[in-house]
Amino acid sequence: MKQEPCNKESLHRHLHLLLVRHFGISLSKEYAVKFLDCGTVPLGIYPVVDSVDKLEPLYEAGISTAQLRVKNIPMLDVEHQIVKAIEVSQKFGARLFVNDYWKLAIKHNAYGIHLGQEDILEADMEAIYNAGIRLGISTHTTAEIDIALNIEPSYLAIGPIFETNSKKMVYNPVGIEDLKKWSRNLDYPIVAIGGINLETIEAVVQTKSANGIAMIAGVLEKGIVSGAKVKKLISIFNKA
Repeated sequence: MKQEPCNKESLHRHLHLLLVRHFGISLSKEYAVKFLDCGTVPLGIYPVVDSVDKLEPLYEAGISTAQLRVKNIPMLDVEHQIVKAIEVSQKFGARLFVNDYWKLAIKHNAYGIHLGQEDILEADMEAIYNAGIRLGISTHTTAEIDIALNIEPSYLAIGPIFETNSKKMVYNPVGIEDLKKWSRNLDYPIVAIGGINLETIEAVVQTKSANGIAMIAGVLEKGIVSGAKVKKLISIFNKA
């Protein structure tokens, strides 16, 4: 669903974002445009995968939201992965977020785009908004949350909650208490990410803070999707 095109104030908004990023100047709410929401169904267990081949077994195990995060492959292969991932996700009625490659996500009508803090300034927020695509943004600190809030995304990802080996750690773990504290007054779906697996998920769901829980290694067994793990994770999340 396309949205009404942004007016010229959205361009001012992008300039304000530059100021926030580099000079710490707060954005004015008058420039904010709210991205589409993700509906009333929780994002739930939210796997982040490096290959489209992992999506179908995840969906067959009950996953309804996933993110394709492909890195260090030729651009033609990236586009092929995105096209196939969108097709598979639509087949299962699942919500697919494409990490980073916002132009290809728009071109092929993905459900959503996920951007890290380092990607925000390079992405054309006006183009993403006008395409009617949902937007998720990574945050690791309260300062980054403030920046993301002024973009009015579809959801905020907060992490890493725990130490993790899935990605190189640049930030200290947020921890359970800060997850609760940071999300308490946020009127956005929160996706918790980082070091969450079968051993640690209970502590996260008990906070009642997370609309979704993103995982990379947590849904895998020796690098392969584990349907048994996925079903257990979904069960734990749904009982919360």
